[in-house]
Amino acid sequence: MASINRGQMTHRYDGELVVFHIGMTVNKWWRPDQWMPLMGDMPRMLRELSTDPDSGLLGFTMLIGSRGPYLVQYWSSLEKLYAYASDPEHEHRPAWTRFNRRARKTPGAVGIWHETHVVERAETIYVATPPMGLPKATEIVPIASRHDRARARVADGRTRGPAAID
Repeated sequence: MASINRGQMTHRYDGELVVFHIGMTVNKWWRPDQWMPLMGDMPRMLRELSTDPDSGLLGFTMLIGSRGPYLVQYWSSLEKLYAYASDPEHEHRPAWTRFNRRARKTPGAVGIWHETHVVERAETIYVATPPMGLPKATEIVPIASRHDRARARVADGRTRGPAAID
């Protein structure tokens, strides 16, 4: 079990930051032949990305929504995200091809969605939590007294440089 950080924590990160949400919606629960293969594809992709320090993936969090699972991923650049997504030698392209093939046979059984956010500034606070989210993907640091309010952290929360703390 991860240890609990005492006090108020935030993140520090120097560089481009991309937050990528990706998930699936299970529209026909009675068709596990359509959505179960997707549940197997994502762990292979995450394993591949996590073992390659040059992939650009900084970290991720798996969540469960009302219609299915989704991931919040943190990337070091938009170009690295796009390079991974389009490279036929990595897990994503073959998985995408398999999804499209199944989707044509059973339209609407399962949906895929994603959102890509290029982040200029980010404000975070974590109180009495284990490392998680953006600080886990980047660097977790204590919040100094001049940044004890969200407004101050947003004002100084540039992803380029350590301005998120004193």
